[in-house]
Amino acid sequence: MTGELHPWNAGVFQSLAMRVPRLPHALLIHGVPGIGKLALAGRFAQSLLCEHPDRSSRPCGSCDACRWFLAGNHPDSRRLEPESIAMQSAPEPEEGAEAPARRARPSVEIKVDEVRGLADFLNLRSHRGGRRIALVHPAEDMNAHAANALLKGLEEPPPEAVFLLVSHRPARLLPTIRSRCVAVPVPVPERAAALRWLESRGVTQAERWLAYSGGAPLRALEYAGASEALAALLRAALEGDAGVLDSIRERDELETLAEALQKHALDRAFESLAGRRKYMTEGKPAAAGTAVAWLEYARSLGRHRVLARHPVNPRLFVLEMLAGLPSRKT
Repeated sequence: MTGELHPWNAGVFQSLAMRVPRLPHALLIHGVPGIGKLALAGRFAQSLLCEHPDRSSRPCGSCDACRWFLAGNHPDSRRLEPESIAMQSAPEPEEGAEAPARRARPSVEIKVDEVRGLADFLNLRSHRGGRRIALVHPAEDMNAHAANALLKGLEEPPPEAVFLLVSHRPARLLPTIRSRCVAVPVPVPERAAALRWLESRGVTQAERWLAYSGGAPLRALEYAGASEALAALLRAALEGDAGVLDSIRERDELETLAEALQKHALDRAFESLAGRRKYMTEGKPAAAGTAVAWLEYARSLGRHRVLARHPVNPRLFVLEMLAGLPSRKT
């Protein structure tokens, strides 16, 4: 159900474990994307459900509760995610099995019916006589109705219910939700530790991809694995390659393009102003006197990265992003 607890988060996990005797009913585990917050929250949830008699050895990984949790079917645990994320971890159909019916594009929101179902689960008696865990990820992806429904549960939590909210952008949550949670910040790991981890996984140019990810090792690993596609996408955008750009159809590709263009723009501005690139993107230096234009363009792409998650016409959206490129105006 969850991945490994990454070594740089071991200290945060220990601080969470120390809270268990007087655990608040809701924790807001937050930090930038790609630093292992979900794995951390999952590990902590497993430790709360573990039935090993020695509390210092939890989670043990071998008791019935741990095995059920790791298989994703513990009766006292629920995980809420947008359909678009949940589908990524869904098991592949068995060979020879009938393919599932084609469905509409998966939702990028957590909907109110899912949260109401969570309330029904939390108000039931625990199957194992312990806590009931609700993990919400990413919490800011709840739509307005879902957020208000969750707020009711946070205001009057059932006995032994624990909410674990994982968030990349906690500022997007309702202030009333944030105020009812104990915040647990998860820092970006030290650069040396992140580089060691990336190199242990065979990543070449680890420094470059760690810089491109803003110091987040898991994202750096993803970027390194898609390095050729990223380079081709950015090159097509900068050179106006209509064939590549017309092939963009999915929201993930639009977000990826907006992010690549934004980091390219910021590096042009940073290099012009300070003599160095933050994200180590490739390309020629910016022309003299264009730093402000590149910064303004990067700011506009921040808005485009948010809009890319909504239903848009891909071709028109790409053309709108490229229309502001300073290199086409100078």
